[in-house]
Amino acid sequence: MKKTKRMFLNKHTLALLFVYLFYSACFPQANVKRYTFMKMEYNHLYFGKDSTAFLKLYGKMKGLSTQETKRIGVVHFGGSHVQAGVWSSTFVNDLQMEFKTDGGGYFVFPYKLANTNGPSFASSFSNGKWKRYRAIGKDYCLPLGMCALSVSTKDSSNYFGIKLTPKAVSKQFYSIKVYHNFNSAYSFSLDSLLETTTVREENREAGYTLFKFKTAVDSVNFKLLRKDSLAGEFILFGFSLDNVSPGFYLAGLGANGAASNSFVKCFDLSSQFKSLDADLVILSLGVNDTQSKDFGKDEFIENYDSLIMVIKSVSPDAAIILTTTSDNFIKRKRSNSKSITAKQAMFELMEKHNVAVWDLFSLMGGYKSMLKWQKAGLAGKDRVHFTPKGYVLLGDLMFEALMKSYLFNSKAPQL
Repeated sequence: MKKTKRMFLNKHTLALLFVYLFYSACFPQANVKRYTFMKMEYNHLYFGKDSTAFLKLYGKMKGLSTQETKRIGVVHFGGSHVQAGVWSSTFVNDLQMEFKTDGGGYFVFPYKLANTNGPSFASSFSNGKWKRYRAIGKDYCLPLGMCALSVSTKDSSNYFGIKLTPKAVSKQFYSIKVYHNFNSAYSFSLDSLLETTTVREENREAGYTLFKFKTAVDSVNFKLLRKDSLAGEFILFGFSLDNVSPGFYLAGLGANGAASNSFVKCFDLSSQFKSLDADLVILSLGVNDTQSKDFGKDEFIENYDSLIMVIKSVSPDAAIILTTTSDNFIKRKRSNSKSITAKQAMFELMEKHNVAVWDLFSLMGGYKSMLKWQKAGLAGKDRVHFTPKGYVLLGDLMFEALMKSYLFNSKAPQL
C-alpha cells in the first residue's frame, strides 16, 4: 500500500484531520440524527499498519454497481446487542439502500424455538418441544453451533421451519442450508406441499443439509421423524437463506449473555463459519466481560486472540472490525469504568492483528455517557441495553463510519 494511504489508516497521523473534513463535505449523512452529547469526531474506523483486507472489501463493494460482485457476506458476533437484530439489520439495510441491492440473504437462528427474542426480519416455527443450549453459564452444553446456541428435540415427530417477514429486505431465497447434527436416528424432509425442490445435498464436514429450489420461496417447512427411540436428540443450529440476486448477506451471530470466550467454546464454529463466506466480520463483545468482577484485560485479549484466529484460519481475506464496548452501568447504579480498559484492549488487538476498530465508547460520549443516552430515549432503564431507537442509531452510525472509509479510498484525492 502507498505511504499516503498508510498515513490515513494510522490514527496517529495528521491525515486523519484531513479525512474527517473531507468526509464532512462529501458525505452529508442526512439520515443520521445528531445529539449534542455524542462525539461525532470519533465516528470513523481506526486501522493498524496493514489495511489490505479492507481494500479488498471496498473493491467488492464497488463491484456491486457493475455486478462484478454478486454477494458480500457480513457477519456480526455479539451478545444481546446483536441477538435483538436491530443494530445488525439496520447496518446492512443501509448498505443495501446505498448500493441499490436487495439480494444476499440471511443466516437465521431459530430463536422462537429457544423461547427467546430474535430479529424481526425472520421467524421460526414448530409444533414440537425444543430445549435450548447456549455457551453461557448453566445453559452451557455441547454441541453448539456458530451462534453459540443450539436447540434440540427428542420428539418422535414434529415439524419445524423458517419464514421471512415483510421487514426483510431480501424477501425470498433460492436455497437453504439447514445446520444440524447428523443423527441417523432422525430424518427430516421438506413438506410435500412444496414442489420446487431441485437438489438436496448433505455436507457433513460443514454440518448442514442444502436444499435448492426451482423458484424462489419466502418460507419452508420441514417434517422431522425419529426412527429410533433410544438414539439421542436431533440438534438444530440454524438456517442460511441464500438469494441469488446481488446484495449483502447478513449473519447476526448473537446470544444473550455472550462474552469474549463464548463463541470459541462452540465445537463446530470453524466448519460452520467457513460456509458463510464472510467478507466483513464485526466483533461486538465485551459488555458481559466488563460486568464480571473477574474481568482482566490480558484474559480479554486472549479470548479475542482465539476468536480472531479462528476467523482468519477459515476466512483469511475477511475484513474485521472490533467495536469498543459501549458505556454501561453495573446493576443500574454503578458506572462501569472497566469499559475504558476494554477500549484499550481493542486498540492493542488492532495493532496485533491488523484489524479495524470502531470506537463506539468514545462516540457515545465516553464514560457515564449512557445516562445521556437513557435520558434521550436511546437506552433502557438497565443502562446496559439500548432501546430499538438506540439500536437503529448504532446501525446508522456504523454504516456511516464504514462508508467514510470506503468513499475516501474510492474517491479521495492523494495527500
